[in-house]
Amino acid sequence: MTPQLLPLHGIGGRQDLPISLDLAVGGAAVAIALSFVILGFAWRTSKYRGDQSGRPLPAWLARVLDAGWFRWALRVFGLATFLYAGVALVFGIDRLINPIFGFVYILVWVGLVPISLVFGPVWRVLNPLRTLHLLLSKAMRQPPSKGLFELPAWVGLWPAAAGIFAFTWLELVAPERATLPVLQAWLALYVVIVLFGSVLFGDKWFAQADPFEAYATLMARLSPLGRRADGVLVVRRPLENLDGMKPQAGLVGLVAALLGSTAYDGFSRATFWIAWAQNSGYSMPLLGTLALLGFILFVLVTYSGATLLAGKLSESSRAHLPGLFAHSVVPIVLGYVIAHYLTLFILEGQRTLKYLSDPLSNGANIFGTGLLGLNAGIVDHTTAIAVIKVAAVVGGHLLGVISAHDRAVALFPRNKALVGQIPLLVVMVGYTTGGLLLLFAE
Repeated sequence: MTPQLLPLHGIGGRQDLPISLDLAVGGAAVAIALSFVILGFAWRTSKYRGDQSGRPLPAWLARVLDAGWFRWALRVFGLATFLYAGVALVFGIDRLINPIFGFVYILVWVGLVPISLVFGPVWRVLNPLRTLHLLLSKAMRQPPSKGLFELPAWVGLWPAAAGIFAFTWLELVAPERATLPVLQAWLALYVVIVLFGSVLFGDKWFAQADPFEAYATLMARLSPLGRRADGVLVVRRPLENLDGMKPQAGLVGLVAALLGSTAYDGFSRATFWIAWAQNSGYSMPLLGTLALLGFILFVLVTYSGATLLAGKLSESSRAHLPGLFAHSVVPIVLGYVIAHYLTLFILEGQRTLKYLSDPLSNGANIFGTGLLGLNAGIVDHTTAIAVIKVAAVVGGHLLGVISAHDRAVALFPRNKALVGQIPLLVVMVGYTTGGLLLLFAE
């Protein structure tokens, strides 16, 4: 059986059977129980050393990965790939068989997660806009870091957080989001903002304003590959890598935008929401926009409130605690992403690879994939899919709790570390329980 395309996720969402209530409740119970086990019996002094940790890669491999020719090969590959997709964007037909929809919504937006988990922060090199800016800088004989103005420190990652909201609004809310003019307009605006900002502020603008690069960088913090503080490429435990994330302005907003938008994705497919929205008398785009903002603000407020309360209970300085604990939300984001996008990525990814051989939809078969069938065998394993979803949400929660625990014992006085963790633990349990209930409600 071939899944039918539905007008979700920009190109078509995969509507799996909802998980059973027993599985949702059981997953929540496991998450709660293990959370308090970690809280009560885990280590009492910090184990993670962040960017100071790691075992160096073999010298020959490190030389290859850091070689100029290798990095330029990746840049050329990334730029060529996006130029090829640009042909479909500019000259392709306005139908869902145009591969640009799957390329943007599936291969890039969802695909950057596994790429970053496996290869680390490779998106910085693949990013075609970075490459264009680098080529422009070389042509003008200017260092790429040089801009016309200095970017204020308070700006931080707020532009990237706004970009995440803008893209998820396009993906989940925008009217006619699966039409070529809408996607063309959004991508044109994105390219102008990112490239113009890089001219004004130098290449640091990409790390702080490009939503795709900021997202990939967060996910890369859960990769076993990283770079030590002295610049050496290393292999280390993913949570050790995550511990090296530095707090900065807008980081909390970024993780809130990612978690809140993914939660809204599940909520928007709940039958009670669809029924209410259709009978409310208000337009779906208006309701969707308000709901998306509401989910993001809910995460932002509850997380920030929990960390500030943790500072009060532990009698610690509270001003910087939201940023210092923000890394612990990243595994929860990953769990949500796996639960919501796994089957979508597998099924629509295949469809997109097929369509990529024919960017103009004129019968071409450039890569030889045009005649490939869709292997939809995964849809026959509904129980396995449900278990994977629950395991992803619960596993992400537990990794987040462990990360928060290690940071708490590093920051809080020894006799206050336990009680100081309780507010954030309660909020994390709420995120996890809510995520499981959303999977049940879809």
